[in-house]
Amino acid sequence: MSDKFQVLILNNISAHGLKRLPADRFEHGKEVARPDAVLVRSADMHAMDIPKSVLAIGRAGSGTNNIPVKDMSKRGVPVFNAPGANANAVKELVLAGMLLAARNIGGAMKFVAALDPKDPEMEKKVEGGKKTYAGYELAGHTLGVVGLGKIGCLIADAAIKLGMHVIGYDPEITVDAAWSLPSQVKKAHSLGEVLKNSNFVTMHVPLVDATRKMINATAIEQMKAGAVLLNFSREGVVDEAAVLAALDAKKLATYVCDFPSAHVNSHPHIIALPHLGASTREAEENCALMVADQLRDYLLDGNIVNSVNFPNVVMPRESGFRIAIANANVPNMVGQISTAMAEAKLNISNMMNKSKGDVAYTLVDVDSKVPKKAIDAIGKIEGVLAVRYLPVEA
Repeated sequence: MSDKFQVLILNNISAHGLKRLPADRFEHGKEVARPDAVLVRSADMHAMDIPKSVLAIGRAGSGTNNIPVKDMSKRGVPVFNAPGANANAVKELVLAGMLLAARNIGGAMKFVAALDPKDPEMEKKVEGGKKTYAGYELAGHTLGVVGLGKIGCLIADAAIKLGMHVIGYDPEITVDAAWSLPSQVKKAHSLGEVLKNSNFVTMHVPLVDATRKMINATAIEQMKAGAVLLNFSREGVVDEAAVLAALDAKKLATYVCDFPSAHVNSHPHIIALPHLGASTREAEENCALMVADQLRDYLLDGNIVNSVNFPNVVMPRESGFRIAIANANVPNMVGQISTAMAEAKLNISNMMNKSKGDVAYTLVDVDSKVPKKAIDAIGKIEGVLAVRYLPVEA
């Protein structure tokens, strides 16, 4: 049996990304019986019987709705994603969505496509019909950005350069995002403040309980009459029924989204795209490179970066003998782990412990080889979810 890490590939993953998994340590394919890791893009893993051998899952994209994250947390399995890797692709599509809505481009294209090129009156009909599709410019209008992660910040910057005013809202903005946010962006203190003051509102939040149907009838009532709503984040953050009612009542002018459905496809004031947000060669490659690097670093050295269910833990090696432990975030776990190591006469040279929600993660470097009975003893501690021994061969 191969001692290489086995990686199950569930979708087409960029070859450039797969090259980041060195052939001397990794094997990958779509038919892997006992995978150590899974690389996925859009495949739905909720109904999948995920083998007990799986140590990590990497999503070559930002959203992880297709992965049973909570179940993986209980098993001590980190789920990685690639936040920001598709940010430029989404930014450009949002800008295109605003232009499509403001300039009535879709309707104008349909009008021209319906003209008979053999009709001698075609030019006259073009001139006569163009006034029906007259729109307005983006410059001078206000864009509200809900969610100021990498994508939101890029959109805010681009909109400012197009001459728009920008107001942003994100109660959980990170320090890095705050630093990258253009100074011209007005910081709102509530969602309502954004909705009341914006001609365009674009959504860039994850789908969690707090954001599900974030844009509902009550929220839409606060929006300006004739506003344009754009959703390129997740389908569930917008209440479709409320949007349809607002469009019919002419409260909203246009809804632009990346999530076609039976309800939205036939409406004349909805522009629905087939989930094109990250569908560029560049974005797919960036996502694959990013998540492959993260999986490699975790499997080989236990380091965690960009996991949706585990804390970021990166510790340079100080010895060739490392133990990685995932455990419930409860008191005295580090004490019990340290005691188990002391009983095995292991000297700790470095240790790092961090937590995220209900999960904690510990990396420990020791000065000597770790016997199997010590690993087993740690694994038997109540609350330990998973333990791995990661020696570096001399």
